[in-house]
Amino acid sequence: MPDVIEVRYVRDYTVWIKFDDGTQGDVDISRSFKGPVFEPLRDREYFRQVRVNPDLGTIVWPNGADVAPETLYERVQVTA
Repeated sequence: MPDVIEVRYVRDYTVWIKFDDGTQGDVDISRSFKGPVFEPLRDREYFRQVRVNPDLGTIVWPNGADVAPETLYERVQVTA
C-alpha cells in the first residue's frame, strides 16, 4: 500500500493528497467522520490542521484522528 507523502487543504472537508507511487487527487474526508475522535474535525478551522505523519504513512490531526491510507487511496479522485 502506498504511503501518503503530501496533503493540502482544498475546501470544506476535502484535501488533496499525494502518494509515494505518484497517485494524487482530491479526497472528501467527511465520509470518515464516525466516532468521537472525528467530532473536532467538523470545525473547518480544526480540519485545516491536517498533516502527514510519515511514520504512519497517512494524514493526521492534532487530536490523534487519522484515516487509513488504503481508505484514502480507494477514495482519491485522480487529478491530471
